[in-house]
Amino acid sequence: MATYWTRLKRGLARLLRRAPTPGEWTNGSKFSWRGWLAILPWLWPRREYVLYTPAGWSRWRRSPLIVLCHGCKQTPEELAQGTRIAVHADREGWLVLMPRQKDTANGWHCWNWFDSATVAGRGETAIVGAMIRSVGRWHRADAARVVAVGMSAGGALAAVLGLRDAGLVRAVAVHSGVACGAAISAFTAIGVMQRGPETDVEAIGAAARGSHPTRVPLLAIHGESDHVVAQANATALVRQYLRFDSHPAVPTPMRAETSLPAADAEAHEMQLGRMTTTREWRQGGRLVVRYVSIAGLGHAWSGGDDSLPFNDAHGPDATALVAAFIRDALT
Repeated sequence: MATYWTRLKRGLARLLRRAPTPGEWTNGSKFSWRGWLAILPWLWPRREYVLYTPAGWSRWRRSPLIVLCHGCKQTPEELAQGTRIAVHADREGWLVLMPRQKDTANGWHCWNWFDSATVAGRGETAIVGAMIRSVGRWHRADAARVVAVGMSAGGALAAVLGLRDAGLVRAVAVHSGVACGAAISAFTAIGVMQRGPETDVEAIGAAARGSHPTRVPLLAIHGESDHVVAQANATALVRQYLRFDSHPAVPTPMRAETSLPAADAEAHEMQLGRMTTTREWRQGGRLVVRYVSIAGLGHAWSGGDDSLPFNDAHGPDATALVAAFIRDALT
């Protein structure tokens, strides 16, 4: 009798067993009435995006949503290949939303992180926010694990999303980017990239905190040999988010400082041939900011596919650093 029931159970299991669905890329677009740019007020506020649903994804299970924003002279497809995001998404169960900049908005395919409307939470910030809401609703994403990630200009946009959409975006990872509001115009943006912010980005962080009580942890990754976006921008970004998240390392009232405040923890280690320095600031045991600076890395995604521009095959693997940050900051 036992043998009969065992065989029956196995037969039913084979009958009901379904192979995991493979990962899939799909396309979409989104419009926002708040998406008009200050620098291009006639431009229709709609952008396209690509969405990756990971292998084994199920509508009945809430999945993290990673919003991955490309840099200048990049497409979502190139950033996906360079970061190997689909491999990590399959492993971690991430939905991956990748907005696409259009030629008429910026000839270099840069996100307009310096546009005053975008910095204020309108413009391209609002358009990407509309994408997040739409994808999150239709794919039942976990609202507590929505993470904005970006490279260079995409990292700058991610930094803006964290400050202006803190109730929507729960954590931010910026690779080789700049702080929210670091430049006041397109004409000064290149100078900011080379020297650091022209504005008081800490004050911007403090003001944004007043309207968004939710804490938004930050991962900042920057190459110490980056000659496109100066490392001073990473320092400013760290200080901005420490202020935004009310960490006592950045005092009030503000002092005119451009150096990193003392970290709660600091580690130096060789990772795949490169010295990596990791600094962390925590509050109440929870991660607030993690800053990873990488010796010898230029303006490129660390650990990326170097058959494409703006990727460096040497470690550490920045996508793996993002995954570890999400697990630490949002669990």
